[in-house]
Amino acid sequence: MFQFISVYGLGYIGLPTAAMFASRGINVHGVDVDPRVVKTINSGGIHIIEPDLDIVVKDAVKNGFLRASLQADNADAFLITVPTPFTDGHKPDMSYIKSAAEKIAPVLCAGNLVILESTSPVGATERLAEWLAAARPDLSFPQQVGDTSDINLAYCPERVLPGKIMREIVENDRIIGGMTKKCASRCIELYSKFVEGSCIQTDARTAEMVKLTENSFRDVNIAFANELSILCDQFNIDVWELIKLANRHPRVNILQPGTGVGGHCIAVDPWFLVHEGKENARLIRSAREINDYKTDWVIARVLDEAVQFEEIHHRQPKIACMGLAFKPDIDDLRESPALKVYHSLLSKGEQVLAVEPNLDSHKNITLTDFKSAVNLADIVVFLVAHSGFESLHVKGFEIDFCGVRNKKATL
Repeated sequence: MFQFISVYGLGYIGLPTAAMFASRGINVHGVDVDPRVVKTINSGGIHIIEPDLDIVVKDAVKNGFLRASLQADNADAFLITVPTPFTDGHKPDMSYIKSAAEKIAPVLCAGNLVILESTSPVGATERLAEWLAAARPDLSFPQQVGDTSDINLAYCPERVLPGKIMREIVENDRIIGGMTKKCASRCIELYSKFVEGSCIQTDARTAEMVKLTENSFRDVNIAFANELSILCDQFNIDVWELIKLANRHPRVNILQPGTGVGGHCIAVDPWFLVHEGKENARLIRSAREINDYKTDWVIARVLDEAVQFEEIHHRQPKIACMGLAFKPDIDDLRESPALKVYHSLLSKGEQVLAVEPNLDSHKNITLTDFKSAVNLADIVVFLVAHSGFESLHVKGFEIDFCGVRNKKATL
């Protein structure tokens, strides 16, 4: 029985997961390192933008099933949903997972289940088990005694789309990778409390590889679209029309190009495979490099337009960066290519207006209302296909890197 669950990391995945368990009448203790996050949640609020999350959190806190703190506490199951970025040289950074293990270890009891949800390199669950075993030699772990271990460990990656998390977290299938069959079955028992999709059992390493494979597959396909957009610009061809026509082939489905690739998944996860696979991850590496290059290409393209404007008008143009988030209609700036474009233009001394309609404010960036920005700017650069951008009346010169203006013809 799982009466008490502890979730470590209350961000874009951890908080929705905690809230969903709490909505099923399970006592959930959330742990985060940020006092502001803890205070906000305990007041019934949320610190991120995600449709319907605010309602679920408010009800869960009000009914006494969800609380947050900075410290670990006893539980029947522990879920780790902390970030897994990379360091210099695209080396996976496991320090957040290790830190969570250090917090969990003192409160572990025989019969506990520990689940890693964070997107991780292959072998991460085994490393987590080793860290916990070293900290708690009085307990047994799967790598030591198999199914008879005191502590069960499993890997269950999230598979949700920001902006649709509260629906997809329930409906999507889950891959459950246990260090043993018993570990997997207990993990399935827990997620079945709210998951309506299938919970599919495998081993931990395969589950880790599944998550990396899914995001690498998407990265490779986006890279093809982004490279097409660069070639079309060179050949003076409308890439949006090209893709629309090519996709009329019954076995072709080209994605839409953009400013690059952002977020904490697709822009990061393939590097885990590249780092470990080295020369055997050639296509995955190339896709990552193409998608990173696309952002640099966008920056160079905008700077070229700025130079041409100045030569004609004898003054520096005002440039509006339309969108800073890593994808449409969210407030998440993690690994955002649009944000990189904005900062790069600023560093080059350009006059830049920052537009992000999904943020009320930002501690380091002065934001401009998008309707005001298109009136003030000489060059309007569409970087993210946010709702509302497609119908704007632009006075100055516009460049559309995300296809949002192409939607006007189909509205």
